Amino acid sequence: MNTFFDASVWEKAWKEDRNTAINKMLNAGMDPTRVFDKRAVSFNKEVFSEGGKKRTHRILSWIEGQNVDFNGMTVLDIGAASGGFSVAFAERGARVTAVEPNGPLRELLQKNIQDLPEGSVEVIAEPFEDIDLEGRGWLNKFDLVFVSMCPVITDWDGAERVLSCARGYCYISMPAGRREHSLLDDVRTLVTQEPIRDEIMEFAYLLHLLYLKGYSFESILSREVKTTKSDLEIANKEVINWLKIHGLPADENSLSIITEYMQQTYPDGQVEYQEGGRFGKVLIRLQDLNMYTRKPRQA
Repeated sequence: MNTFFDASVWEKAWKEDRNTAINKMLNAGMDPTRVFDKRAVSFNKEVFSEGGKKRTHRILSWIEGQNVDFNGMTVLDIGAASGGFSVAFAERGARVTAVEPNGPLRELLQKNIQDLPEGSVEVIAEPFEDIDLEGRGWLNKFDLVFVSMCPVITDWDGAERVLSCARGYCYISMPAGRREHSLLDDVRTLVTQEPIRDEIMEFAYLLHLLYLKGYSFESILSREVKTTKSDLEIANKEVINWLKIHGLPADENSLSIITEYMQQTYPDGQVEYQEGGRFGKVLIRLQDLNMYTRKPRQA
């Protein structure tokens, strides 16, 4: 029982957990910074669709509900992708530093900020892990550090590196369990009878260590599912990547079986599926550590 409250035990367990999302990708031979190379355009279209904008608004509204006013804030958006959140922050009056090392996503990000006021979003191509935080003057610099579903936090050292840049708030979101993917569920039994057993537990490590190390924070865990549309080639690669991530057969024979199934099931070449799962979000307070009390509504 004593180890339950021993932060060093949890730090070690997180660092050595081979089932974290980043380790599963690396074990599958995938470069996390290149995963979206082929999906960048479709991802960007989804992010700026009506549904994507609603998700962005829902997340930012939750943060604003903790008495966070983005107007005039300095925001570090780590893993900014094509700018769904960076654009929204800037539209709310924030000055944004957007870190995105993936080339195709970064090109889309540059296009998406063209109509914003000049200087409202600065784009950084360097991976966050490689940035000299002290040399660049980023330590304790930003009012809000924002990390949404980005594999930059691989262990507690990574979490502390992110936290070191924040002076007011730090928002982090992660998967909180196995990802749901209807297309993967459809094709998995065609290539193997082996079930998907593993879970992604980073969020549990993060919350417990935040608690043990004395941080003040608000957190929410919810199930979110969205509909994704893509062409046949991209969908094929998506499913093969997920098979690899879960350690299931993903060889040429599997690809052949999956391709035949997809061609028969989606003869027009357009694939639609649902993906999502449980996701955890945490807003860490670094200055005002008290619970925020909303003003009562006027009758």
